[in-house]
Amino acid sequence: MSELQRTLLEEIREKFEPIRGIFDTPLKRKRVLEIESESNTDIHFWNDRKKSSALLKEKKSIEDGISSCESLLKKFEDILVAIEFGEEGDELSVKEADDCIEELSKEVQILETRRLLSGETDKNSAIITINAGAGGTEACDWAMMIMRMILRFADRKGFKAEVVDELEGDGAGIKNATITIDGDYVYGLFKSENGVHRLVRISPYDSNARRHTSFCSVFVSPVIDDDINIDVKDSDLKVDTYRAGGAGGQHVNRTDSAVRMTHMPTGIIVQSQQQRSQIQNRETCIKLLKAKLYELELSKRQAESKVIEDAKMDNAFGSQIRSYVLHPYKLVKDVRTLAQSSDPNAVLDGDIEDFCIEYLRQIAAGQFKGKGGSGEDLE
Repeated sequence: MSELQRTLLEEIREKFEPIRGIFDTPLKRKRVLEIESESNTDIHFWNDRKKSSALLKEKKSIEDGISSCESLLKKFEDILVAIEFGEEGDELSVKEADDCIEELSKEVQILETRRLLSGETDKNSAIITINAGAGGTEACDWAMMIMRMILRFADRKGFKAEVVDELEGDGAGIKNATITIDGDYVYGLFKSENGVHRLVRISPYDSNARRHTSFCSVFVSPVIDDDINIDVKDSDLKVDTYRAGGAGGQHVNRTDSAVRMTHMPTGIIVQSQQQRSQIQNRETCIKLLKAKLYELELSKRQAESKVIEDAKMDNAFGSQIRSYVLHPYKLVKDVRTLAQSSDPNAVLDGDIEDFCIEYLRQIAAGQFKGKGGSGEDLE
């Protein structure tokens, strides 16, 4: 066993043991048995759909964690066997050991991410709204780049993403867009993107090739499922229909299939025009509205706690969370966590997981290293 293999394996062990202590404990296994017993013996268990669904989700989450831990332990044993053969001169086994260590490291990272995604709505899908800042075509182009980055990251993670509403810019890019992303732990991963993104580059739209700074805001909301009660009364809604714009075929452009929905008590407006039928667009609007109402209620609760309110400042509209500098040097830096990358092209192509994970780590630790806001350190 090489010294490098020993070091890597020991590092993986150090990361794995505390994670294992969270996902695989006697109390966790006991809780699974309790839920199984209740579902098998309580004749009224299935009558309460909300309660039974919540308990079954809890059971599946615990079982998945235990299964992952058992799988990792088995792989530790496989690595040790491969290394024993490697020490006897079997080169193939040495390579197998290296491959196993690399795979094991990735799986420990996945389990650590799950540990960090422990919020009430972290498991949910997400709705992401992107708005270009002031600056005309330059800002609209930046908003389009951010939308592409988010869609590329969703594709890398195997999530299903759909642009449900989009308003094109006058010259290029987009003024705003709304995206729904479906999958497990989508909101938990993407909530790190909530805030204002700043771009510094030589503008391709400036004939004098001057340096421009552009801003784009991103709002991330969890999709609210049936387990969370958000009451939307029909009497509180103003529903308008209109013809969808842009490409979509004769049916879309000739019928009033697009829907704009206004929630009168709060003034929240949502719209959808991507679906072929008015009914489908109406269902999408209801989903978007519930997510925004949930975020509104959550922000009210957070405002009651000064500690949470201080942390919330990092995510509020108008607070810069990350700078992307393409000129005169190349650097992407998160001003909250101080995480950075010297490869902006990769980041803008969807390689943002390291930023997401570092954000979650520092949230779990209860504080940020960076202050966020001005980004003067990048000027």
